[in-house]
Amino acid sequence: MIKDITIGQYFPGNSFIHKLDPRAKLIITFAALVEIFICKNFFSLGVVLVFSVASILISRISFKIVMKGLKVIYFIIVLTSLLQIFYNDDGTLLFEWWKLKVTTGGVFTAVFMAVRIFCLILVSSLLTYTTSPTTLTDGLERLLSPLKALKIPVDVLAMMMTIALRFIPTLIEEIDKIMNAQKARGADLESGNLTKRAKALIPIFIPLFVNSFRRAYELAFAMECRCYSGSGKRTRMKVMKMTWRDIVSFVFMAVMLTGIILLNHFFGAVI
Repeated sequence: MIKDITIGQYFPGNSFIHKLDPRAKLIITFAALVEIFICKNFFSLGVVLVFSVASILISRISFKIVMKGLKVIYFIIVLTSLLQIFYNDDGTLLFEWWKLKVTTGGVFTAVFMAVRIFCLILVSSLLTYTTSPTTLTDGLERLLSPLKALKIPVDVLAMMMTIALRFIPTLIEEIDKIMNAQKARGADLESGNLTKRAKALIPIFIPLFVNSFRRAYELAFAMECRCYSGSGKRTRMKVMKMTWRDIVSFVFMAVMLTGIILLNHFFGAVI
C-alpha cells in the first residue's frame, strides 16, 4: 500500500500538458480546484469529472498508475460517504435501523462528495505528474514574484514547497524499507487491536524521523557547498515563455467556468 503512493512523483513525457508553461499549469490547477468546489449539482460535477479524466488521458500517464496512487484515499472517500449517508435526512426514507437513517438525499450527497474528492486528487496530482520539481519551483517563484515588494522571501518559500513535494516519494520509499526490515526481524505490524497496531508503529517512526533529519542535513550541506542562496538575482538555464498552448488552456478553463456557473443556475443545488 505504501509503495503505491505516487503523489509528488514526476513522470517525464512529451504530451500537450507536459509542454504547458509551469505558471500556466499552476494557474489552471488552482482554477480547476475552485471550479470543483463551486459545483452544486451532478451536471456541473460531471463536466469537471470529464475534464479530470480527459486531462489524465491527454497527459498520456497510465491510468493504472493514477489509480494506484488513489488507494491511500479510498478510506477517506468511504468514510466521508458514510457520514453523508447517515447524517443527511433530506429526501425519501430508504432504510432505518435504530438511530441510523438512509435517505435519497443522503445517497445523492454521498456520491456527490465521493466524486468531488476523486476529482480533487486527480487534478492536484496531475500537476506534479507532468511538472519536474525544478520547473515547478521556477514557475511558483515567478508567479509569487510580486510579493517581493512586501519583503517576502518568495524564492526561499518556493524552494521549500518544492522540496517538500519532492521528498514525499523518498519518504514513502523509506517507510517501505523500514517496514520490511522490521518484518524481517519478526515484528507484527498488521494484527491486534488498534492500540497494539499503533504501538507497533513506534519502531517505524523513530528511524524514519532520524533518517529524515539526516537527509535534510545532507541536503542543506550540499546546497551550502554549492553556494546556493535564495536571495539575489539567479539565472535560469531555461527561460519560461507562454505559448499558444497556454492561451488555449486559459480560454478552455474560462469557458468551463462559465458552463459550470450556468449549470448551477439552471439545475439548482444537490448539497
